[in-house]
Amino acid sequence: MYNPQLETFIRVADAGSFNKAAEKSFITPTAVIKQINLLEDSLGVKLFDRTHRGLHLTKAGHSLYQDSKYIIQYCRDSLSRAKNAMQEDSNIIRIGSSPITPAQLLMELWSRVQALHPNIKFQIVPFENTPENAREILANLGKNIDIIGGIFDDTMLGVRCCAGLELIRGPFYCAVSIHHRLATKDKLQLSDLYGENLLLMHRGWSRYVDQLRDDLWQNHPQINIVDFDFYGMDIFNHCENTNDVLLAIPGWANVHPLLKVIPVEWNHCIPYGILHSPVPTPTVQQFLDAAKKVSKELYH
Repeated sequence: MYNPQLETFIRVADAGSFNKAAEKSFITPTAVIKQINLLEDSLGVKLFDRTHRGLHLTKAGHSLYQDSKYIIQYCRDSLSRAKNAMQEDSNIIRIGSSPITPAQLLMELWSRVQALHPNIKFQIVPFENTPENAREILANLGKNIDIIGGIFDDTMLGVRCCAGLELIRGPFYCAVSIHHRLATKDKLQLSDLYGENLLLMHRGWSRYVDQLRDDLWQNHPQINIVDFDFYGMDIFNHCENTNDVLLAIPGWANVHPLLKVIPVEWNHCIPYGILHSPVPTPTVQQFLDAAKKVSKELYH
């Protein structure tokens, strides 16, 4: 960060001799003299008066001597601050948050993790839930975003090139417009969905959704299944505008103010947990290990 010849210059000035400075620097006197000559040439000033009685700083030398001490100490302090900042950054976990993957779903979890590891800090990073962002963010977890809370399975993890820590296996719910005939119910029976359009993510997105789809096709053909391509605000708006029924999870109760998320009497669930890089940083791994432990207390 600074010219190392300045350190040699200070040693010579303090010692008053090339030979004594060479001893402290563990180099030859010739090498010391060469460094001082190069420094004087590069600065264009004479730093020492060289006499048979020894070395004496010139006025320029006195000025540079004081400034050099400050420069060297400032650079050392600057490097120390940079390392401290890097250490602080390494303890920060950036949590991606969107309407479909709200960070609030992890709040109870991370407060307990932080009690175990107070050195870990959290930062919310909002993002828009679009197909493009989903591909980019999930494939590059660890760069701008470290973790995201959401539903997943092995199929989705493989497609998105990320890893997941399952915290709980939660039930599927259904979302309907608050003006829908089913919105008055607190729990739905499968027969309540007869004659309705049920919006499901396309086959191949999740084996858990595919199992539900196959069950409905085989045992409840009265329910009309309609495929869609992506869980984003568009599909929630579509659900409200068309009066269709949308497959949902409890954590999406606040995604759309005009939709009601209702439990259903069926035995279909999907894993919910933490999406992260296949090669997490030590801090993220520490968080994941603690989250796994804490989740047993919270969810089991």
